[in-house]
Amino acid sequence: MSLSDDETGAARRPPPRALVFGCSGERLTPEEAAFFATADPLGFVLFRRNCRERAQVRALIDELRGAVGRPDAPVLIDQEGGRVARLRPPEWRAFPAAAELAALPDPLAAEAVRLGARLIAEDLAELGVTIDAVPVLDLPRPDADPVIGDRAYGSDPARTAALGRACCDGLLAAGVLPIIKHIPGHGRARVDSHRACPQVEDDRAVLSQTDFVPFRALAAMPWAMTAHIVFAAIDDSAPVTFSRRMVDTIIRGEIGFGGVLISDDISMGALAGTLAQRTRRAIGAGCDLVLHCTGVMAEMVEIAAAAPPLSPAAENRIARGEARRRRGRSPVDAPAVAARFAELLAGGKATAAAGNGAGA
Repeated sequence: MSLSDDETGAARRPPPRALVFGCSGERLTPEEAAFFATADPLGFVLFRRNCRERAQVRALIDELRGAVGRPDAPVLIDQEGGRVARLRPPEWRAFPAAAELAALPDPLAAEAVRLGARLIAEDLAELGVTIDAVPVLDLPRPDADPVIGDRAYGSDPARTAALGRACCDGLLAAGVLPIIKHIPGHGRARVDSHRACPQVEDDRAVLSQTDFVPFRALAAMPWAMTAHIVFAAIDDSAPVTFSRRMVDTIIRGEIGFGGVLISDDISMGALAGTLAQRTRRAIGAGCDLVLHCTGVMAEMVEIAAAAPPLSPAAENRIARGEARRRRGRSPVDAPAVAARFAELLAGGKATAAAGNGAGA
């Protein structure tokens, strides 16, 4: 039997392309459906422009998966809480930003993070979303650009790792995979990588003892997203997403991450070159997947022409993650979880108010 045959002797379908694409609106256009059928990206990512109400999102996800003929095609979303939330009230619950949860005292903060993540994941699982791009493990510094800011748990590496693990536990318990980001750390960036390429000058020893710590602690998680940042002490020639040295030496080496490595949005201003060049560079550097978010057809056509099929190593990593997702779901009393989560938030606000009054 050849490698292209499965156990029944049927021809094995070629692997999908190493891509995750967005789409333009609340339903697929005929042009998008035809394009996705031909381009065959591994999966898709949703944004606010795609999400109006539950039945509509479920129908869109069915259309996306139907276009590529894979009912298990991954569907990603950025549902962090706070200012980064694609699912919004009144249709969906609002959740606090990471920094607000981290402001609770220990050990209540970890419980609140875990329960909040479980509730977010329940919302996602109901829709058919399988992957959430959280937790943010970056360690923001006072002189950094505010693009990370309250999306992070704070500047303490060990506490960020603990709260990040609580977030991952909450997601996995609902059968949703987390993406740890932005590996190996975005907290020192003095410019927003959506607009320009940040450069970090700190030496490797400092980074190893700070920014890399949360990622090293959570290196067993199934997915991670790259930072579009130059770490000059390690590779001053390219941002992480384009740097084979950063991927091999730091992400796969020192940090020990063995899961699926997806680029941050390949269309961001931090990256140079055409979209085709960026796609080839990201895959050449060791990214398993290229993420493209805009849903602009001309851009997707250019990227698809440059993207290869998934490598065997990437296929194996994705399969391991999917197996973990499928076995992770456990029963939950969602109303009881929501009540306890609200209790924790109310208690934290009361404690903060009492503290402010004492200092007046």
